[in-house]
Parts: sequence; structure tokens; C-alpha cells
Amino acid sequence: MRSARSIPVKRSGRPRRAVTSAAAALLLVGAGVLGTAAPASALYGEADIRPVESNLAAGHWVEATAGSGESTAALAIDQDPDTAWSATESGPGQWLQLDLGGAYDNVRKVHVTFPDPGAVYQYVVEASPDGEQWQVIADRSATDTPGLGGVDLFTQPGTRYVRVTVTSASPGAAVGVSELKVFNYLRDDLVLGADLSWMDNNQDRDYWVHPQEEDRGAGPFLLDVMQDRGLEYTRLRVFNEPRSEFSGDPNAIPYQGPERTLTSARWVTERGLGLGIDFHYADSWADPGKQPKPRAWAELEFDELTEAMYDYTYDYLSRLVAQGTVPDKVAVGNEIANGFMWGSEAAEAPNTEAVHAGANPPYFRDQPEIYQSQPGGGILWQYRASEDPDEYQLYLDSWDRFTTLLASGIAAVRDASPETEVELHSVVGRISGMDKAGEYWDQLVTRLNAKGQDFDVLGLSYYPEWHGTPEQMEFNLHTLAATYPQYELEIAETSYPATGGGTQPNSPFPRTVQGQADAIQHVFQMVNDVVDNRGVGALTWEPASFQAMFRSVPGMSDTFEPYASIDVYNQSRATHVLEDTVYSAVRSGGTPVLPGSVKVLTTADGSVASVPVEWEDVPPGATGTAGRITVSGTTEHGEVVAVVDVVDEYASVECDTVVSGTRFGPLSVESGTTCLGDGARVFGPVNVAEGAGLAADGARITGPVSAAGADVVVLCDTRVLGPVSLTGGSSVTLGNPRTDCAPSRVTGPVRVTDTTGWNVIAGNEVFGPLSCTGNAPAPVNNGATNEVLGPKTGQCAGL
Repeated sequence: MRSARSIPVKRSGRPRRAVTSAAAALLLVGAGVLGTAAPASALYGEADIRPVESNLAAGHWVEATAGSGESTAALAIDQDPDTAWSATESGPGQWLQLDLGGAYDNVRKVHVTFPDPGAVYQYVVEASPDGEQWQVIADRSATDTPGLGGVDLFTQPGTRYVRVTVTSASPGAAVGVSELKVFNYLRDDLVLGADLSWMDNNQDRDYWVHPQEEDRGAGPFLLDVMQDRGLEYTRLRVFNEPRSEFSGDPNAIPYQGPERTLTSARWVTERGLGLGIDFHYADSWADPGKQPKPRAWAELEFDELTEAMYDYTYDYLSRLVAQGTVPDKVAVGNEIANGFMWGSEAAEAPNTEAVHAGANPPYFRDQPEIYQSQPGGGILWQYRASEDPDEYQLYLDSWDRFTTLLASGIAAVRDASPETEVELHSVVGRISGMDKAGEYWDQLVTRLNAKGQDFDVLGLSYYPEWHGTPEQMEFNLHTLAATYPQYELEIAETSYPATGGGTQPNSPFPRTVQGQADAIQHVFQMVNDVVDNRGVGALTWEPASFQAMFRSVPGMSDTFEPYASIDVYNQSRATHVLEDTVYSAVRSGGTPVLPGSVKVLTTADGSVASVPVEWEDVPPGATGTAGRITVSGTTEHGEVVAVVDVVDEYASVECDTVVSGTRFGPLSVESGTTCLGDGARVFGPVNVAEGAGLAADGARITGPVSAAGADVVVLCDTRVLGPVSLTGGSSVTLGNPRTDCAPSRVTGPVRVTDTTGWNVIAGNEVFGPLSCTGNAPAPVNNGATNEVLGPKTGQCAGL
């Protein structure tokens, strides 16, 4: 068994159309978020793939506020456990609130930690869609043991706000929150798909899940292998008349042309997978650096080009509909950040970013009399900031042409297949960033709307070598989501290599099978975390061919098998969420008490149940000195960890004045906290004023003790010869075995009324009546019955 580890103590949208797969059972593994393990040993390489779990509180778009101590609220979400939000008011009910920036439907876990490991914190966690209507998702207001925090599980679709209210805390505790984490999980309606257009080209290849085993699993068709591993959706691109990028001559076999893509579409839909169509409006590759017109349209005047685009789009979609392959989504153009169907604007402005000479396919450059003979839809970005009115007008005119063509294509989709969503697919450059992208989407949306058209899905490509770090991409997604709340967002293309060593530029992930899985899952997470559930999907690009998730099997001709990373499709969603961390505290030399079970949430129905834990042994001497130990445990749903803080003493009241020895006469505590030390004796009445405090441990008081509106009153191992009357205070402790506050003996009546916070009366001897009324919450004895020579009445009747 592993031993406990010692650590020094440090203190203070729209739902998608359902697409199902015959083999879409989610087989999940992991600790905290998990399901049934999938046998992955036969897949090539190794990858530990666990369900995606995302701490939304770490997002740059999340804001923290507080009832008091507002200036420190952000420290509770800074991912540093050594900093904390600190309440500046001492009364009960101090709260910290997170605004997640928008609603989330699959937040399932909240993890709260507090500043003082030796204190007892009582608190309530609530969730709200609007900051007005609140639902309690965890009630720990009856906690009676010291510990640094807790993990709570819940299901509350539409959660935007999460609030932690500290209802009370043991005397001397630092009231605040060190870290508040709110965990999001992949939604069921988040589409995990791929562009598999090249399956048309590679029909002579065999793909098997386990090609070298007797039972080879799904195959030999690529689409069957992908579906078996959890793929839900396939995008197919369409070239108008497939041609060589170099010569411009028609390809001998028109791969990914209109006719062959109709066949591919049937393969997709007959398997129950979602279908996307990506119109390139070109005869060869279209991306930000090359957007040639189709040869058949190259010499059309602009009005004719606009009409041809409508007719082609309408007719092709009508054919798809007629054969029963209605697309879920259609992209009008591919990566159209610089426009599309470039034409004579290239000749007018040969250095434009849209049509610079080094990027276009050779036939576009070599045959300008054809491809640059008429205006097209290229954006003349180089004139964007020009102070020359004529040049700036060229920029505006290029935008008008581009959006006129777009509007024509969108209208055709709406007319031919009204239930199909329209996507516009662009990029945000690593260097130009949101400055150019902001202008792009502002011009595009404004002009399309003016032309009476709009779209549904804003799609982006993400390859770190071209589009920046994951943090940059996450920022871009949330900026667009905030600016254009009317659109869904999708990562329309992404990929990451499984081989090569090192990392891709701008990426932290190694080029290994594990790194590939981690990089792709991070993209899934980014899309899923877009506010208001508006991230609708993430598609890998050509996983069998580009930065592949497959390898060629040695010794087997034209046979391919998937890397273990392929299971990101079927292992990224959680079937269960586990209470994976528990907290406790123990005095030096003591024995930690760990729970016999923890909670587990089933995501399918939101039910929460208890599951037994088997803990490893705590090594002898592990609690001998102050510090922190962790103890590992196992459940049928994964691993848990117990964080045990070893303290020399539990949280105690900070003294402003200390009384020791013997004092004759009355003691009036007007302000601050006065402590009566061990052996202190007071002969006379003790009175505690409003806002002041008294703490006595091992003292003797001959006379009455009274307090009205006191901040804190603590009597541990103290003998009082006289009545005790405490009213209107915010913290009362008369004995508490859970925090080593030994019981006291009172000769006289004890009356506790109208306390509004911490209230423990435990194990005491009272020679007289014990009466409690109006306290909120009611006092508790934490399992230590008070011996009372007289009646117990009111809220103390059961103590």
C-alpha cells in the first residue's frame, strides 16, 4: 500500500437535432468522473483518457462578488489555495458569489475550501439561473467537525450563479473562502464529430479497430470504425468540379465532387450519424490563402455569379433532401476569413492579404485571363485602414460583393432545406487576432442582416500552429460569444499529431498518442465551456489522414488501426461524478476519522447515492507533527482522496486582553475579546457588552455571567457559580468535544436566547434549568448530552 503523504500546512443555445449511433454507448474511465472502463489494450499506443472535467471558476470571464470584503473576492477563484476571500464583517451569513457569465446545463460539482484547517465551517451552497431565484444544492449548515471544506454534487440545468454562504463557523475561525471551484462536464448534446471527406478517396483501404487480433472489431470501412469508437457526426466537403491544384485540369476521378459526395452522404446517414456539408465553391482546396472560383463560373459577370451560386446551392441541397440525406448543417464556404471566389480584385490589388501571389493555387495565378477576369468575393484587407477615400471605398466594395454572394448562398440553403442550420466558417489568426476578426464579424453580420439574411452557427478552425495557444483560442471563443449572443459556436476543424516528438507551436501538449488525446479533449472542453451552452460541437479534421489518429499496420497492406487516442470520442463524457475529495482535521498524535462512504452522482438521471470507500492505512506516526497528510481511497466508481490537516490546536479565539490569576470585583468586557486563562479566577459578575467577546478555558467564575449582543462567548472547562444568561449574540460555545472544548459546570440556571450563529451547548453539568428560545439555528450538543439538574426547555429540551 502507498503511504500517506505529508504536506506542510499553509493557512491563510439551441439543442442539436438528435444524432445517434448504434455503437454510441459511452465507455468512461477516470477518478471523480467516470463510467465503465473500455478495453483499450488492443488499440495502438497508450492513452489515459478520462471524462472531461472543467473548473469554470478558473475562466477569465467569471466574476466573484461578496457580501463583505469585496476587494478580496477574486482571491477565491485565483487557483491559489494560499490566498482567500476574507469577510470584513463578523456576523453570520457572509457570502461569496460567482457569476459564470452565462447559463450552463451540465455543472455537476462544487468544491469549496476554507482558510482555516482547524476550524468548523457551516455553510450552504446555492445555484441560480438569474441571481434572483435560488436553489439550495448543498446544505452543510449542521457540520460539526473541523475540516478544510467539502465537495458537493448536484444537477441544476441553467445554472449561472453559484453562491456559498457561511452560516456560522467555530470561534476564532477566519471567515472566508480559499477556493471555490465549479465543475462543468460535456453535455450530451455537444456534437463530437469529424470531417471524413477523404473516406471517398480511400475506399480501397481497410480500417479495423483490432486488425491484428482474431476478432478485429468494427471495419473494414473507416466510418464504421469511427462510429464504433463514438463518432456522432460527419462533415463532407464538396468541390464543384474537382481539379488539380497545379494545372487546373479535371481530376481523372472526381473525388469529393457533387456525385461522389451524394454517395458519401448516404453512407453517413444510413448509420444514423449527423451530416454536415461544407461547400468550398471551388474546384480545389479553399482556405484563407486560396479561394479560387470554380472554372465554370470564373468568367461570369458578378450578377451571373451570384445567381449561379444560388442555383448550384439550391439544386445540390435539393438532391440531398430528395435522397433522404437532409444535412443537419451546411457551411457556406470554407475558412472564408478573406472572402471567397476571388476574381478581378486580385489583379487590381495583387498584394492584398486575400490574394497574395504566393498562396493561390497555380492555375489561379497562371490563368488570370480566366480566373481574374471578373469581380469576385475577395476582401481587400490592405485598404481597411487607408486614408485614401478611393482605396477605402475599394475595401467597402469588396465587402459588399462578398456578403452579396454569401446572402445568395444562405438564401438557397433556407429555400431548399429549411430545417438545415447555416454555418459560416472562418478563422482567428494567431497574429491578427480579434482585431481583424472583430472587424470581420461586425462587417459580415451587419451587411448580411441589411441584405435580409442571417446564419445560425459561427464556426472556427483551431490548429495551434496557426491560431495560437489554447488560452488565446478560449479568449476568442468567449469574446465572440459575448459579442454575438444570437449565434451558436463550433470548432469546425481541429487536429493534433500523435507522433513527432516535442510539441506543436503554441501548444503545451507533446506530439504523442497521449498528447493527441489531451489536445483534442482540451478543444472539446473549450467549446463545452462557452457560456449559455452555445458551444455546440467540435470536429477533428481528417483523423485518418492529417495529423492522423490511425497508423498503418506493419506487414499488412493498406490496413490501418486507430491509436488509443481515438477513444476521446467515447470516453470524454461522464456517466458518474464522484465526491472525490473529503476533508478532516485531527490534533497532533490523534487518529483521523474518515468517512465510510462518499457520494456519487449518476449523470443520466441526476440521482445521488452513497458508495463505500476502502481507505489505505495511515502509517504509524503520520500525525505526530503538524502538517497535512493525504490518504487514498477506492470505490467502485474510482479513487478518492482524504485531505487530513494535523493541527496542534483547533481554531481558537484571538485575545485582545488576557486575565490570569485572581480578580476581585466585577469584570465588564466593553470591547474586543477578553480571555480568562487556565486557572484564572474571577470573584464577581462578568458582563459582556454588545460586539465584545469572552473566552474562558479552565477558569473559575464566582458570580453571574451575562452577555447581550456579544460577538462571541466561549466557556470551556470553566466553573461558574451563578446564572449564565446569553442573549442576542452571534457565537455561543458552552463545551464542544469536537473541537477539544471541555464541558463546563454551571451552578445556576443557563439561558441562551436569540443567538443568530454558532451555538453549541455540549456535555455540560448544569445545576439548574437549561432554557433556549429564539436561536437560529437551534443549539446542538454534537452527541454529548448535558447533565441538567432542572428542566430542559425550549430548543434545549433535547440537549
